[in-house]
Amino acid sequence: MRRILPILTLALAAPWLSAQADEGSVNLYSARHYQSDDALYSAFTKATGIKINRVDSDDAGILSRLKAEGSASPADVILLVDAARLWRAENDGLFQPIRSKTLEDAIPAQFHAQPKADGGIAWFGFSTRARVIVFNKIKYRKADFDTYDKLADPQFKGRLCTTTGSSPYNVSLFGSMIEHIGPAATETWLQGLVNNMARSPQGGDTDQIRAVASGECGVALSNSYYYARLMRSSNPEDRAVVEKVGVVFPNQSSWGTHVNVAGGAVARYSKNQANAVKFLEYLASPEAQKHFANGNNEWPVAKGVQFDNAALKSMAGGGSFKSEVIPVSAAGQNQTKVQQMLDRVGYR
Repeated sequence: MRRILPILTLALAAPWLSAQADEGSVNLYSARHYQSDDALYSAFTKATGIKINRVDSDDAGILSRLKAEGSASPADVILLVDAARLWRAENDGLFQPIRSKTLEDAIPAQFHAQPKADGGIAWFGFSTRARVIVFNKIKYRKADFDTYDKLADPQFKGRLCTTTGSSPYNVSLFGSMIEHIGPAATETWLQGLVNNMARSPQGGDTDQIRAVASGECGVALSNSYYYARLMRSSNPEDRAVVEKVGVVFPNQSSWGTHVNVAGGAVARYSKNQANAVKFLEYLASPEAQKHFANGNNEWPVAKGVQFDNAALKSMAGGGSFKSEVIPVSAAGQNQTKVQQMLDRVGYR
C-alpha cells in the first residue's frame, strides 16, 4: 500500500531535517512508498554508515516543496516514479547534474537524462515498469491485443477501461506514442480509445485489472508490477483475478513495449553531495537492483542484473521482453502536446 502524504503534512512531519552539511547522513525526499524499500535503505546504512533521513510525498508534492524551499531546502536526494516528472524537475532546475562513472557504466543511456554540455547528468532511472495490456481470457486472446494500436479498434467499442488520461503513466505512454507514430496518428488513436471506453476513466491500475476479471471491461492498461503483485498475493480473491486475466507485452514485433522509470537525482541545493552520489550509486548496485525486482516487482535497469522474481519471469514468458529504446525523457518533452490532445478528444 502506498502511503502518500500531502505536501502540508510532509512539511510539518520533518522538522528534524537539517539544511547543514552532515557527513554521516543523507536527506531523502521520496515518492516511493513501498514498504519493501525499507530493507533497501537499511542495507545502505549498514554498508556505508550513512543514515537516511526520509520524508514521503507524491511526485507533485515533492516538486512543489522543492520550489517553495529554494536554496534553504535540506534535500540531498530526490526519488520520483515517473519519467515525465523527472524531466520536468530537471527543466525547472531542481536537480544538480553529476558525473559518476559508476552510474554511467551501469545505467543505459535511454534510462537517464541527456548529458549537459559539461557531461553532467541530472537524473538516473533505477527501475522500470512496463505499460502492459490485460484482457479477459474467456473472451479474448493475446493476439487480439498484441499492439497498443488495437486498443482503438472499433470492434472493442464499450470494452476498454483505463485510469484518467492525465495520470502520469498514461501521459508517458501517450508521449512515447508520439515518438513512434507522430502527433496526428497519436491523436486519432486517443480518440479511438475514448470511443471504446466501457466507463469513464477512474481508479488505479489494480482497479482496472479487477474490472477486467469481473467482466465490466474486456481489456485495460496497467503497469506490470500491479499485475505481478496480484500473482504473488496469498489472498484467494487476488488469485481468482489472476486466473481470469491474461497479460500482453505489446508491440513485440515492432518497437517494443513502453516502459516508465522510477529514478533519482541529487537535489540542486544538496549540502551532502558526496553522500547523495554514494546513495545513487548504491541504487545501481546488483544488490539494490535485485531488490527492486524481488521486493517490488520492478524491472532492473542496470546492465547484466539477474533476479529471482517468478511472477516477473512468468508474465514476460521467461523473464525478458522487448522494450522500446527511445529515451524515456521523451515522455516529458511531449507531455504538453499530450495534454492538449487529451482535451481535444475528451479523454478525462
